[in-house]
Amino acid sequence: MPGKRPLRATAIPSAKRERKAITLDVKLEVLRRFEVGEKLSQIAKALGLAVSTVATIRDNKEKITASSQIATPLRASRLTRHRSAVMETMERLLRVWLEDQSQRNVPLSVTIIQEKAKSLFDDLQRERGESSQTEKFSASKGWFVRFKERHCLPHFKMNSTAPGKEDVYPEILKSIIQEGEYTPQQVFNVDETGLYWKRMPERTFISVEEKAEPGFKSSEDRLMLLLGGNAAGDFKLKPLLVYHSENPKALKGYSKPNLPVIWRSNRKAWATRSIFHEWFTYFFCPAVEKYCAQNNLTNKALLILDNAPCHPVNLSDLSDNVRVVYLHNSTADSIQPICQGVASTFKAHYLRRTFEHILEATDGEDAAEIREFWRNYSIMDAVDNIAVAWEELRPATMNSVWKKIWPECVQFPSVSQTDNVAQLQQNIVTLANSMALGEVGEADVHQLLQSHEEGLSNEELMQLEQEQAGEEEGEEGEEAAPALRQLTTRELSAAFSHFEAGLQVLTSNSPDGAWNLKVSRAISDAISCYRELYSEKERRSKQLS
Repeated sequence: MPGKRPLRATAIPSAKRERKAITLDVKLEVLRRFEVGEKLSQIAKALGLAVSTVATIRDNKEKITASSQIATPLRASRLTRHRSAVMETMERLLRVWLEDQSQRNVPLSVTIIQEKAKSLFDDLQRERGESSQTEKFSASKGWFVRFKERHCLPHFKMNSTAPGKEDVYPEILKSIIQEGEYTPQQVFNVDETGLYWKRMPERTFISVEEKAEPGFKSSEDRLMLLLGGNAAGDFKLKPLLVYHSENPKALKGYSKPNLPVIWRSNRKAWATRSIFHEWFTYFFCPAVEKYCAQNNLTNKALLILDNAPCHPVNLSDLSDNVRVVYLHNSTADSIQPICQGVASTFKAHYLRRTFEHILEATDGEDAAEIREFWRNYSIMDAVDNIAVAWEELRPATMNSVWKKIWPECVQFPSVSQTDNVAQLQQNIVTLANSMALGEVGEADVHQLLQSHEEGLSNEELMQLEQEQAGEEEGEEGEEAAPALRQLTTRELSAAFSHFEAGLQVLTSNSPDGAWNLKVSRAISDAISCYRELYSEKERRSKQLS
């Protein structure tokens, strides 16, 4: 008589999840963060805890505090040491500012970071009144070391002078171009640039009235654009726009794929590696392939980038037809084509187009009418004007900016970007003064155009934190935007198996063989894109291994 099957040979019962012990240090850190005003979700994310766990710690505050008081004197003194709310907020805002500078590829030094920290601390103290004035902060080097440790900060791009390097890189690039046999039509450069899409020169009555309003938030009108094109100047890429909201009210009813820009969102209106990766794979490479086919060129391209943190280092591995090279940090700003006048000329065109828009809509004579138009001027209006401004950049402008990095390809060496911007500034002043906006001079227009390239001010950093806190409080009642789904090879393989099993059922029981053939071909054609995706993922996996 066969014996009974041992119990352990049956399906293994689910193991009881191991409880994670939370130390007194961590519990006190949670309570400290609550005291300085951090949100529950922020604390959970920062400390790697579940939201429910953080809530429980908050509810048991009295018990935890009592436990800390009976700890050994040394331990208690170390754990119960509190840092002020001003200091906590300053470091949080400083971290955002550092990320912004890193996004812009701006060189930093310890001194610059210390000065920014001190100015932020002073502004926060003034904002919070006399109760916070007693604390002193000197932004010492010791503080900086501890600040880096607390926030696990990476190494930043520091100021450096490397004379002669910008003279060397054109020769390096020339050899790459000759080796790959690229033509000026096949060499591209793109770069990110900031734009305040709803900002007027300071002396206009609109700007004066806006700043006087109690709810004015200058950081809300900021977005990021990725601009670029080829060295020949005959192909400008569709701009990538990164906004702080995925679904603003002004876009209701519009189809995002049909916008004149590629619309993406990020809470801080910054480009990220995932956004850039997606742009490269699904927009840049297909655009290059289409352009090359239309111009009877071999499907290949060379893309030149700076070393901004949002630019992935493995882009060349994602395409057989596009090679990506990176500029040296010390020379990127001085020789990168987009930085030699494309971005500044575009922004001057955008401002001019904005004034033309006001004039078309209001005739420019009635201040009340202009005020009403500007109040209703939305991000959708800005998108349309961005498209018009980008279209107005001529091939000569796009080609002439390559003179420093690849002089041999320049067909319009006499074009001056400085002269272009100066002429546009004069046009803007003429337009502004033809309307009831107030006295506007070239210096006002120049100051506004320069402000697009400035980092976040202390006021904007504080506003950004307030906006994000408000967004987090309202997150529970809002429908979250769907995340971009990524199919794995395992999931694709399983799906193909299901299709094949279904076809097998039909084949085995179908009364007509012609039906089998028709259905099999239709399904094969329908899922061919997924088979291509599967093959591409398998190929990349083998390359990486």
